Amino acid sequence: MDEAFFPAFFNSFFIALGVMLGGTLIGGLAAFITGEQVLWEISRISKGLRIWAIIAAIGGTFDTVYSFEKGFLNGETKDLFKQFLLILSAMGGANTASLIISWLTQEHGQ
Repeated sequence: MDEAFFPAFFNSFFIALGVMLGGTLIGGLAAFITGEQVLWEISRISKGLRIWAIIAAIGGTFDTVYSFEKGFLNGETKDLFKQFLLILSAMGGANTASLIISWLTQEHGQ
């Protein structure tokens, strides 16, 4: 990890939040242009975009796998714990965006 932990922690949260909100906004625009139901499409897109927002926020999966490997095999539990917290932060950002989208669209079928 090149940057300090706390900036990476907050970046992870807000990148996942931004990917979810931006992706659903652009998807909603495409639904509007094609004549689909906009709010239903936004809700549907947000459900499928959640995992991709988490992956984008943690910077891909290979660094994560390497950090877990380093933590388990070399006994460096500090790096393992940091990577777990970064994933948890990204999940929190994606879930926050999903809740905001759910409130805005009034779709409760999560």
